[in-house]
Amino acid sequence: MNLDGLRVAITGAARDTGRLLAEAFAERGAQVFLSARDLSAAEHVADVINRRGPGQAEAFRCDLAVPHSVRTFAAALADRTDHLDVLVNNGASYLDGSDLGDATDGEIEVVLAAGGTGTMLVTRHLLPLLRASTRPDIVNMISACGETGHHRSAAHPAFYAAKHAHAGLAEILSYRLRPAGIRVISLFPPDFVQQGPRQAEHDLTARSVVDCVLFAVGQPRDCFIREFHFEQVRQAQP
Repeated sequence: MNLDGLRVAITGAARDTGRLLAEAFAERGAQVFLSARDLSAAEHVADVINRRGPGQAEAFRCDLAVPHSVRTFAAALADRTDHLDVLVNNGASYLDGSDLGDATDGEIEVVLAAGGTGTMLVTRHLLPLLRASTRPDIVNMISACGETGHHRSAAHPAFYAAKHAHAGLAEILSYRLRPAGIRVISLFPPDFVQQGPRQAEHDLTARSVVDCVLFAVGQPRDCFIREFHFEQVRQAQP
């Protein structure tokens, strides 16, 4: 798939699935704007991408739990480009725990602020750049925790709540932005692993999730793939 010249912004891109997404887009020729709470970590990923090519990358700091940080990131991005083709809402704070008491008030606040408010604000502030594109896509890396009735993850209830907020945002944006030609693509993977065999009897891997994103973004503009839902092969670990 040739994505030469595509301009892509990815939140939470300094490690794990976010980094894989950034590298995958760049490998296909895209110009990637990657952000993370840790600027030095984001810069390291950008340096690796720039050495490999063919696409190029630029790093930004963005803490989704801090509205001012989100606005600063959006303003910096607007100074670098006059349009954005793809926004990947990947950044989120994960939290373990089966009981509400398994996390502090501060930890709960950060998870909800980043996954709910922060995701909404970064989308809001980057929407003008997306509207300026001839092929705009918003990709939401949500989680099966955002599905109604899902209970198989070991994540804390605050993470479930944040992902339901993200899912609600994606659903209404898909409906309201479709007339403008902006595709809103959401993925609801269960708990998955970063590395592993890509075989039926094993856990879903990050690479397979990334491939789903590339597939959806690469479709012709008449193809609005709204959601990806996945079978969860294995039970959550206690």
